[in-house]
Amino acid sequence: MDYDVIVVGAGASGLVAAIAAARKKSRVLVIEQKDRAGRKIAATGNDKCNYTNLAQKPEYYRSDDNEFPMRVLSYFGVNDTIAFFEELGIVPKERDGYLYPYSEQASSVVQVLLMECERLKVSFIYNTRVTRIIKQSGRTGRFTVYTEAVSEPEAVSGRDKEASHVSGRVILAAGGCASPKLGSDGSGYKLAGSLGHSIIKPLPALVQLKSDEKYLKAVSGVRVIAHAALYSQGKLFAEERGEVVFTDYGISGIPIMQISRFAAKKLDDRKDVLLQLDFMPEASYEEITELLNTRLKRSRSKRLNQMMIGFLNNKLTAVIIKQARLNPEAECINLNHKDMEKLSCTIKQFGMRITGTNSFDNAQATAGGIPAHELDSKTLESKLVRGLYITGELIDVDGTCGGYNLQWAWSTGYLAGSAAGDRKQ
Repeated sequence: MDYDVIVVGAGASGLVAAIAAARKKSRVLVIEQKDRAGRKIAATGNDKCNYTNLAQKPEYYRSDDNEFPMRVLSYFGVNDTIAFFEELGIVPKERDGYLYPYSEQASSVVQVLLMECERLKVSFIYNTRVTRIIKQSGRTGRFTVYTEAVSEPEAVSGRDKEASHVSGRVILAAGGCASPKLGSDGSGYKLAGSLGHSIIKPLPALVQLKSDEKYLKAVSGVRVIAHAALYSQGKLFAEERGEVVFTDYGISGIPIMQISRFAAKKLDDRKDVLLQLDFMPEASYEEITELLNTRLKRSRSKRLNQMMIGFLNNKLTAVIIKQARLNPEAECINLNHKDMEKLSCTIKQFGMRITGTNSFDNAQATAGGIPAHELDSKTLESKLVRGLYITGELIDVDGTCGGYNLQWAWSTGYLAGSAAGDRKQ
């Protein structure tokens, strides 16, 4: 059977694209390599699905083309998303600008999307991988999408392993590389590349950072509010503030994940990366020094490690004292102002060498992908291949934590689906 639109991938952008195209009276087929749709949606936000955010600013979206994301969002933004899901039955619940379904169940989002697909008679094929896409010559040439069943025996039962499907338009919505177990294995990049698109190397984003510092095991599990700043060759290139979490392999926490994509790019370029942590960002170096001097005067009968109890986490304090090259057992009566300056400096500028990021298995997003300049920002149609549309994480745009990657998926999916569904050939 021929289709008007074939959507490759049944994730967030793919499902919305299918709905938008079908609402234009197009015959739509969705091809998904997993056994069901929306697996990644169902796992977001601790299964509660933070599906968008009322705060929408350029700095919440990262790309080599910084203007592209906001151009796309100007055509289908947060208010459009809220209205779209309200029509499907999702009542929004707001928490500091973060929007969740009132049910607080990510599965609700998947269910309403699939119910709408069923109403619109969208066809689905599961457990099927797209192996190649061929476009016939000429501007109006149709696409042949070749597929094969995945290797599980139950997936191929009752049908041929290899097949092909023909359509007038194709929407690539296969996801990036993050969370490959949920279906985002990077195969969409190969398909886009085979059709002539260039690819900015995909790297993990919203991911934990690795380090080889010897003190990590001593502070593993410690949580502390800090200002996190990344430096390379002595120059600041990214910073964020919030709760960081030390691990035995490195460091995690929302601020770390927010800046991880910048670290990944520097490391991929073989540049040195230093993370500098300020454990008391609300106070100046001079204020901390004065506070430590006051504690020192009141602790003449104590040792240094005793004086610091109640100041910062005990495990972290032990490491800070060592990093400041002071003796934790030193009698406070034998310490002086310069020693307190060393402590203050370490508290404000605690260094950690970054050696890598965790893998795509741990990443929530992908940095890199199809360059924005190769796509039309209003329709997401390829400027290189007429009738080809690219959405979501496949594009060189990654959002920060807070529902921004899902907003990007909804926006690109809806615009691509609407445009593809409108095309009459």
